[in-house]
Amino acid sequence: MPHANATLTERGRLRLARCVVDDEWPLRRAADRFQVSPTTAKRWADRYRTDGAAGMADRPSRPHTSPNRTPRPVERRVLHLRRSKRLGPVRIGWRLGLAASTCHAILRRAGAARLSHLDRATAEPIRRYEHQTPGDLIHVDIKKLGNIPTGG
Repeated sequence: MPHANATLTERGRLRLARCVVDDEWPLRRAADRFQVSPTTAKRWADRYRTDGAAGMADRPSRPHTSPNRTPRPVERRVLHLRRSKRLGPVRIGWRLGLAASTCHAILRRAGAARLSHLDRATAEPIRRYEHQTPGDLIHVDIKKLGNIPTGG
């Protein structure tokens, strides 16, 4: 996170864009003044022209679409094999003809727990608990194993 007086915070971008658009500075002059490239200065000026001050905010870099993403039916088959056969990404990939990394990405995206974190008998995630301080919860079972006569 940049500091408040950095050149290209939202406030700095707005100042640069207003110099170019409102005050009609040349792009090169504004770029030199704000220590950015003319391409960057043009980008912020164009955003200011189209969106106003709201266009100066950061935008996510994630693409709008993922055309190469694995189709949903294939993802369902991967998840079905994981649930029914309890296979890892390598074996699932081998059965379906997919790369292990693709299967791993599908399982991670679906939030499937690692096989090592599942109970082998029930396939349920192992629930562990921790207490804030050691010794918070102590449980002691006592069982009399033999018949001890009175007096030892």
